[in-house]
Amino acid sequence: MEFKDYYATMGVEPSADLKTIKTAYRRLARKYHPDVSSEDDAESKFKALAEAYEVLKDEQRRAEYDQIRLHRNDPNFGQRARGGAGERQQNAAWHGGTQDFSEFFDSMFGGRTAAGQRSSSRGGQGLRGQDLEMEVPLFLEETLHDQSREISYTLPVYDELGRQVSEAGKTLNVKIPAGMSDGERIRLKGQGVAGIGGGQNGDLYLIIRLAPHPLFEVDGHNLHIVAPLAPWEAALGTSIEVPTLTGKIALTVPAGSQSGKRLRVKGKGLAGKKETGDLYVILKVVMPPKPNERASALWRELAEQAAFNPRTEWE
Repeated sequence: MEFKDYYATMGVEPSADLKTIKTAYRRLARKYHPDVSSEDDAESKFKALAEAYEVLKDEQRRAEYDQIRLHRNDPNFGQRARGGAGERQQNAAWHGGTQDFSEFFDSMFGGRTAAGQRSSSRGGQGLRGQDLEMEVPLFLEETLHDQSREISYTLPVYDELGRQVSEAGKTLNVKIPAGMSDGERIRLKGQGVAGIGGGQNGDLYLIIRLAPHPLFEVDGHNLHIVAPLAPWEAALGTSIEVPTLTGKIALTVPAGSQSGKRLRVKGKGLAGKKETGDLYVILKVVMPPKPNERASALWRELAEQAAFNPRTEWE
């Protein structure tokens, strides 16, 4: 009779605690489930995994298995394993045995589960349903206040053996709180894929995606906007109307402003959970179209009067 190294099957150390074993089982069960796996020989790997978990999740069984494991190289190993299982095998006759598990398992435990019932191919614990993710687009203006949004999505439906039999649509009305930023997630507990065999439902995660805006660039909770200025506005100073997410405001541009200068408008950015960001107005001097003869004469006169060389640092 071949010895089964259940720890190797689960990919855990013999000293692993129960939490580690459960985590390993859930990960590998999804990997090797015959209905979804592309692995070679997935069905036999899944059965081996379920058998290993059936033993290692139970404290009494695991202790007995560990004792047998210590003597696995004993020439009388097969007799030793069968000798301690006589009573269990008699009891197994009343429960029909476990055809899905190996001879090694039957010789140790008579095919019984922890509750004396026939083992299932899932180790009796059930699988937690998968988590789902959905992207939810928001306009920048929508982040300023709580939003109510209806979302629809499709869930797979499984039978008690874990086989997908259909799909079902689901619609939820969800609240999106103000102050959400790009990439933030909202967890809706239990709204993911249904668990299998009594396992818990997965969760649904909504991922916020801020839609691009024609005027504003997003920097965290701050906003940037480029304000075009005529050369004389930058030179003489002026007052301009600047758009914000809540309407236009008047902004004073100081005389002698340079292209690239940033003016800060406090509290006119995106709403945050603790405070609202700021709006940064970036000045950009824009030349008018090709001037006519009169305008050209004025530009020449200005050049003579100003006597300004912007490239003096090159000299």
